[in-house]
Amino acid sequence: MYFAQLKNELWKLFGKKRTYIGFGAFLLAQTAMLLAFRFTRWQSDFERLLSGNGYLASEFISALTVSVVMLMPQIILLMPLYTTLVGGDLVAKEAEDGTLRMILARPISRFRLLLVKWNAGIIFAAVLVVALGLTALGFARLLFPWGGMFVFAPGQTFSVLSSHDGWLRFAMSHLFLALNASVMLSIAFMFSCFNMKPAAATILALSYLFVNVVMEGIPFFDRYDDWFITHHFRSWLLVFRTPTPWAQIIQSEIILVAVSLTVFIIGWMVFQTRDIKS
Repeated sequence: MYFAQLKNELWKLFGKKRTYIGFGAFLLAQTAMLLAFRFTRWQSDFERLLSGNGYLASEFISALTVSVVMLMPQIILLMPLYTTLVGGDLVAKEAEDGTLRMILARPISRFRLLLVKWNAGIIFAAVLVVALGLTALGFARLLFPWGGMFVFAPGQTFSVLSSHDGWLRFAMSHLFLALNASVMLSIAFMFSCFNMKPAAATILALSYLFVNVVMEGIPFFDRYDDWFITHHFRSWLLVFRTPTPWAQIIQSEIILVAVSLTVFIIGWMVFQTRDIKS
């Protein structure tokens, strides 16, 4: 019965038009960024950076390099928006529409209902990340050759990789990006379990993430970086380091999994006390 309910929840989720807003926004953003990289000083700045460090720019300005360059700002700015948009809708929208009362009239526990919805949201987050990565790589391949990978993120990584190694790490990084997206969605899902509108749940989740970003950027809080969830989100970039700091990555991923489970439990406990039927 669980898988039948999950299938039904996925049909409902992917049957909504607003579910696809993120996919459309990513396509538009990637198109704009690809053209900007190709026809502005952005590309020449990258070539100068490579040449200044003793590398042949023509070997590393490739589809893999450009796809990562395109991913970084979208992951920071767009992915939180569209994952929290869906996460804030999962419960609050049905409560607002009155359909939760009909669902709870059937012999299903509230925990089972929330678990199915949460798992459907995690599947959406994973699909969104995979689509983001594949479209970024596909678009980049239209204008740039297949070659070595160069990844530069100030304070995070400076790596030059072969095409084979770069492709493997690019694919692996999306596993951690999927977890990042799932945590963002889970935070919005928690607020969605409260007695509030879907928009309020989304705004609260985004506000929490924004506060983490702002406080992490204040020099005084450098010693407390491990306490900010956005610090652990950046573990996907550590995959590109040589050697890869697996201990640090695994530690961050364990923390993110713990956060995701914690916010789900909080949302479930709050939802258990709500009077949906009145």
